[in-house]
Amino acid sequence: MNHILEVQNLSKSFHGLKAVNSVSFKVGVGELLALIGPNGAGKSTCFNMLMGQLKPTNGEVHFQGDNLVGKFPRDIWRKGIGRTFQITGTYSSMTVVENVQMALISHHNRIYSMLPYAYKIYKKEAIEFLDMVGLASQAERHCAILAYGDLKRLELAIALCHKPTLLLMDEPTAGMAPTEREAVMQLTADIVKEKNISVLFTEHDMDVVFGHSHRILVLNRGELIANGSVEDIRNNPVVQEVYLGGGNLFESDEAAS
Repeated sequence: MNHILEVQNLSKSFHGLKAVNSVSFKVGVGELLALIGPNGAGKSTCFNMLMGQLKPTNGEVHFQGDNLVGKFPRDIWRKGIGRTFQITGTYSSMTVVENVQMALISHHNRIYSMLPYAYKIYKKEAIEFLDMVGLASQAERHCAILAYGDLKRLELAIALCHKPTLLLMDEPTAGMAPTEREAVMQLTADIVKEKNISVLFTEHDMDVVFGHSHRILVLNRGELIANGSVEDIRNNPVVQEVYLGGGNLFESDEAAS
C-alpha cells in the first residue's frame, strides 16, 4: 500500500509529562484509519501536532514526502490536509450555503478581494458540496436551527471544500444518536471510496470503529499499544485490558442474544 502520511517517533511533553511518547504509524492512500483509546490517551494531542496547532517535542510528520513539523496550520491545510472537530464551529448567524461559500472563498484565496460580494460567489459549487453530504435541501436555512447531526454534515462539507487528500476527523459522531452515527460514518466511507481520500479519525463508539475502519490504532497513556485490523484489535488481550477493563470489545451474536 502507498502511504500518504508517515509519522515517526512523535512525542509531546508538557512540563515533563509525556502526553504522547514515540508514536509511529502510517496512513495509506484511500485508507479509513481509526485512532482509539481511553480519555486522556493522547489522541487530540496527536491530531494537534499533525495539523500544526502544537509543535512536537520530538519526531517527524511526513505528508507526501514533506516534513510538516514547524509549519503553520494554514500551510498544512494548503498542502491538502483537512480537519473536522469534536465541537462544531460553524457560523450560526449564516445560512448553511453561506458557511460553505465562505470556505470556498478561503480556498480560492479571495477573502479580501471579494468580501463585499461574498453572498454572490461560489454558490453553485457550495450547493454541490452540500448535495454530497445530503444537505442541499437545507441550503437556505440558518445554522442556528439545524439539528446537531446536520451541523456535523455541514462541517464535513466545509472540510471537503478544500478538496483534501487527507482528512482528520476528531470524534465525527460525538453527540449523535446511534442512527445518525451510522449514517455519518457510512457517508464518510462512501466519500473515501469515491474520492480516494485518506481519513484518520478518533472515535469512542466501537460499533462505528469496527463497522467502518480499514485498520485501527490504539493509544494508551500516550503510547501506541496496538496497530492492526478490526479482528486483530477486537481479540487483542492488551487492548481489552486497558481500554475496556478486560471485557470483550465486541460481543458475539451468541453472547448478545
